[in-house]
Amino acid sequence: QVQPVESGGGLVETGGSLRLSCAASGRTFVRVAVGWFRQAPGKEREFVAAITWSAGSTNYADSVKGRFTISRDNAKKTVYLQMNSLKPEDTAVYYCAGVYGLQATNPKAYDYWGQGTQVTVSS
Repeated sequence: QVQPVESGGGLVETGGSLRLSCAASGRTFVRVAVGWFRQAPGKEREFVAAITWSAGSTNYADSVKGRFTISRDNAKKTVYLQMNSLKPEDTAVYYCAGVYGLQATNPKAYDYWGQGTQVTVSS
């Protein structure tokens, strides 16, 4: 199993930056994909970014391209989401999720989820 534990959320002003961390515990990561999702009150959970563990290929939602960067540290078994130029519309609970299989943008495809970390961007 791949059990994510995310951290790094907080309060930041518009234009500021945050880095979220996802510690992806597990015994093997050969065929693991890790994704970041976010959910604001009253809205559906939406895809933010994803990365494959082995190849490091990435995928981003259009709303965050050029501002967010997903990366991984193999030694630490950790995935990061660097968020720059933050906007109030980025305010949400951010979740890290893992799956053994194909990288996907649909949250229903992921099997293992972290508890979420709150990101609040003030105007």
